Amino acid sequence: MFEQELSQLEQEHLFRRVMVVDSHDVPRVTIKGRDMLLLCSNDYLGLANHPALRQAAVQAMEHHGFGSGASRLVSGTSSVHGSLENRLALFKGTEAALVFNSGYAANTGIIPAIAGSGDVILSDSLNHASIIDGCRLSKAEVKVYDHKDVGHVETLLIKASNARRKVIVTDGVFSMDGDIAPLNDLVSLSEKYDAILMVDDAHGAGVLGQTGRGTVEHLGLTGVVPVQMGTLGKAFGSFGAYAAGSKDLINILINRARSFIYSTALPPAVCAASLAAIDIVEHDMERRDRLWKNRNRFVNGLKSIGIGTGDSETPIIPIIIGDSGRALRATERLFECGIYAPAIRPPTVPANAARIRTTVTAAHTDDDIDAALDIFRRLQREGCL
Repeated sequence: MFEQELSQLEQEHLFRRVMVVDSHDVPRVTIKGRDMLLLCSNDYLGLANHPALRQAAVQAMEHHGFGSGASRLVSGTSSVHGSLENRLALFKGTEAALVFNSGYAANTGIIPAIAGSGDVILSDSLNHASIIDGCRLSKAEVKVYDHKDVGHVETLLIKASNARRKVIVTDGVFSMDGDIAPLNDLVSLSEKYDAILMVDDAHGAGVLGQTGRGTVEHLGLTGVVPVQMGTLGKAFGSFGAYAAGSKDLINILINRARSFIYSTALPPAVCAASLAAIDIVEHDMERRDRLWKNRNRFVNGLKSIGIGTGDSETPIIPIIIGDSGRALRATERLFECGIYAPAIRPPTVPANAARIRTTVTAAHTDDDIDAALDIFRRLQREGCL
């Protein structure tokens, strides 16, 4: 039934396969029986295997069992869900917060809940797929602005003056390029033109800001951005996502966000692990400092051997190759040398922008970084990059 389509994907070097990764001592993992250096994880702070998260999850399971048994508006809300939402609101400096089952569920729930027919959404051209799909589901008019182009945003806002509601949606940190959104300018424009600003901070929370509160804290905008989304499965090493904002925003989401209303609630044990992670993120500055030390060591090392990293400002470090076939060959060569960092190809990135999307974490050692740089130097000499 699908043979022709699958064959076409293969010919275009766009066919994807699932890779089984046995993670026991990240960043060292076992793949196909081989010990590999993991250089593509979003577990930025190395918390996924932290003893505090394990202990919190086990204790919650002993008290609550594992499954939640129902959606949040039926009988799926436990005291741990409420504790996590209160803790998230405190952490993000907002009146309230609401937990979703994933970042994808959050964006496809939040956006249609705050924008609809008669409204206009302005979305960055490099926003995550979950934002794109949330915009499509909203039935609002969607205008895509050039990446980080605030002049283009203003032009579109002026043209949308008659819209019932105007919403600007942007990633805080862009997941494929590692650059940071111009939030200060977007806040100014949203205030000037009476628009709602929504920031997806999936890759900023835990990573940016003095206390890990994300891109908003990093840019000095705490208390200013009305709609914040973040995930708990990246720097927090857990699972799930959240919206943070005013009490009115959260009440609207409870009543209108279909991905919240119609999904079985996260297990209490997952929420308990997230609670433990927030405490570590907030108070363990040394772990975040180590992440940034590793990031700078790797980026400076790549630059010293003539490998560019685009506009990266964060631990997301893309090595742009362009052609999808070449990118696949590069990732296969990395695998042969003991590094797992898969090729990222369209439609995840624009056409002719295939890349090796590398990430470093706080768990990497200096020896890990230096070993990786030696391998990239070898591949650079071979002409693979």
